[in-house]
Amino acid sequence: MKKYIRKADIILFVVLVVIGLAASAALAMSRTEAGKNAKVIIESNGKEYAEYSLYSEETVVVPAPKQLSMDAPDVKASESADAKYDYYNVVKISGGEVSVTEASCKNQVCVKHGSISHTGETIVCLPNRLVVRIVDPEGGGYDAVTS
Repeated sequence: MKKYIRKADIILFVVLVVIGLAASAALAMSRTEAGKNAKVIIESNGKEYAEYSLYSEETVVVPAPKQLSMDAPDVKASESADAKYDYYNVVKISGGEVSVTEASCKNQVCVKHGSISHTGETIVCLPNRLVVRIVDPEGGGYDAVTS
């Protein structure tokens, strides 16, 4: 009977798992907290739609024109209390966190993403071509990934 798993295979597997865990830990520790001047940038179709302070209290309905949305909603937005557009995303900024609370797209990945609160984090809605990101004008240096 042939032996398919050798001692070297097990050692290689353990080394790769340790390297993966170390890389994950290093990336998790390199996340920088957003400073008091952090901004939330909302982009729609590649253009800046709005900019807010991360520590403001805002609820923004970002429309996506019909011809630009890659996804048709199951329910018309006119039936929603918050939206007045056929294709849209509702972005909520509260308590130093940003989230997409409602969207007209079918897959709802942007809504399920949850909230973000650190510099460099993003939420993306591909069907409606929306990008929400956090930037800190004072924290634009090197981090563990780029150094």
